[in-house]
Parts: sequence; structure tokens; C-alpha cells
Amino acid sequence: MALFDYKERHELERKMRDEHRLPPGQSATLKWPVLHYGSVPQFDPARWDFRIYGAVEAPVKLTWDEFNRLPKSKTHSDFHCVTRWSRFDNDWQGVKFNDVLKLVTLKPEARFVLVHAEQGYTANVPLEDLQHDNVLLATHHDGQPLTADHGYPLRLIVPQLYAWKSVKWVRGIEFMERDEPGFWEQNGYHNYGDPWKEERFSG
Repeated sequence: MALFDYKERHELERKMRDEHRLPPGQSATLKWPVLHYGSVPQFDPARWDFRIYGAVEAPVKLTWDEFNRLPKSKTHSDFHCVTRWSRFDNDWQGVKFNDVLKLVTLKPEARFVLVHAEQGYTANVPLEDLQHDNVLLATHHDGQPLTADHGYPLRLIVPQLYAWKSVKWVRGIEFMERDEPGFWEQNGYHNYGDPWKEERFSG
């Protein structure tokens, strides 16, 4: 089985390289490794909420039931981790960021977003990047609900950036006039994180 897995992974990696889908310095994986800082938080649907605030005309707070009544979408994308593995052809289901954006009126100065998650984790993303059509707040992966260690109940998916920007356990999005580094950005990771430019670390 190990030899079969190696051959399958090697063939996938060759195919993705030929299709120009494997960023430099990355290797293909057939699995989905679990990486995160801190412990896996407990989810209580009765106490969970999702906040949209900052540079908006009026902030919004949704319960879990209210969030689940938003329009559902499916996307298909690749996933590139800064630790040098890539997982291809992921099917995601959830709420597109652009549909969440319809819930508020942005102030003219809103240009950046700080994504807030459980346990005080944050990541910064330019608003322009979040408005790509394949960016969504996912509840499902490959037809199944996200597992707790992969971000259940809600994970941001930003396929064109390294996966630390695809924040697990999301609880809110804060619109801002100026960019503000998040957790990993403050701890040496690149402020933007383009896999095709190998923007792994600052400096």
C-alpha cells in the first residue's frame, strides 16, 4: 500500500506540474495534513455567533442558525500549505464571501480585512483577494461536514494564497482602512503569502 501511495502521489505531482498547477517548492499530497496553532476549540451552536464589523455603515451579528440560512454555494480549488504540500481538486461548500459582503454597506475607506477566529487567532487579507468568486466560508469539504480539526464549523477558503490565510474556526471579519498583520504575519510569515512567488516568510 505504501508503494502504491508513493506511485500515485508521484504521478499526481507530475500531472499537476505539467498542468502548471503545482507552485514552486511544493509537493503533492493525497492526504489532508492537520496543522494549526493551539488546541481545537469546542463548538456550541447556541453560543456561537459571526460578526461583520469595522469600516461598515452598520455592524452585523449572526447566530449559527442565521448564518446557515444564507445562500449556499460550491467551489472547486487547489490548496497550498506554506509547509510545502499541496492538495488538489478540493470541493468546498459554504457561503461565498461575496454573499456575506451583501449583508453590509462598506465605507469607502474599507480596503483590508482582518479575519478573526477562535482563541484570538487572526489573519490579514486584502479585500480585493476575498472578492474572488472562489473564496467562501466553508462548512463542508468533499461532500462531508468539516471535521473539528479542519476548522468546523466555519473555515475561510482563499485558494490563491497560502493556506494559513484560509482561517479555521472563523468568528468574524473586520473591515479596515489600513492593513494590519495577523497572528502568523506578526510571527515571521509573509504579509501577503502568494504561493506562486513563494512568499513564505517576511524579509
